[in-house]
Amino acid sequence: MVEELVTTGVALASVGAVYLVAAARVVKQYERGVVLRLGRLVSEVRGPGFTMIVPGIDRMRKVNMQIVTMPVPAQEGITRDNVTVRVDAVVYFKVVDAADAVIRVEDYRFAVSQMAQTSLRSIIGKSELDDLLSNREKLNQGLELMMDSPAIGWGVTVDRVEIKDVSLPETMKRSMARQAEATRDRRARVINADAELQASKKLAEAALAMSDQPAALQLRLLQTVVAVAAEKNSTLVLPFPVELLRFLERSGLQAQAQTAATEAERAAERRTAGPADRPAGPGRSGASGAAVEGVEEGAPTPELEDLPDAEDLS
Repeated sequence: MVEELVTTGVALASVGAVYLVAAARVVKQYERGVVLRLGRLVSEVRGPGFTMIVPGIDRMRKVNMQIVTMPVPAQEGITRDNVTVRVDAVVYFKVVDAADAVIRVEDYRFAVSQMAQTSLRSIIGKSELDDLLSNREKLNQGLELMMDSPAIGWGVTVDRVEIKDVSLPETMKRSMARQAEATRDRRARVINADAELQASKKLAEAALAMSDQPAALQLRLLQTVVAVAAEKNSTLVLPFPVELLRFLERSGLQAQAQTAATEAERAAERRTAGPADRPAGPGRSGASGAAVEGVEEGAPTPELEDLPDAEDLS
């Protein structure tokens, strides 16, 4: 009798152990357990820790509640300005309702992946190339809104969407490189022109200041010579000082003026003293003397052509 009781106890313990092993479940901290009893959802979602189900009747599915990082395969499309690009992205999402993620969608990961690809191709067609390259923050927000609306019904929320890379054709890359080079060339020319304008204004002010003091120009010339002489691999040719050239020019003008004044004085003396110093002819001696005596002192001397002939005087 005792042996039968012991055997029955051992059998019951064995059945209990098997049942415990079959019914016991452990849910991790980042998971939630969704139990389906005879195909129907049990309203209570099992939290983390140890839990029990009815073997053969209940089925529990564990749902990961962590943020999932899912890369979106590169999608090729045509932008609004007719440029072919290839764009890839990454999606960050998580499950907020474990029951909806199990009941409402067959595979929420696959559904989010397909929705991300479709939204990315749609955003490519609605955007221009410049927006894809420089205004990615706005496009990321647009992608997040497009994906978050249907995902809410699946118990999934999209935390963030980021465009990783935009691949362009080689021809477009060369065109953009030429455009950037031309833009930088234009900026360089504008900067050089502006520098020349400012330099010309400063040089005009310097010339105005040097015109008051001519020696300043000579000092500036000497400074330039010193700057050039610092390079030992060049030959320095020292020109004539500007002040020396101006001095020679003034000296030449003064010499010409003095020569002209001397010649004018000599010509005036010859015109004045010419009739008195010229010797009288044989027939004109008396008449010339009378004519000379008849001229008052201080009166202008008549010219030789104005004197009367000797025959008229006799």
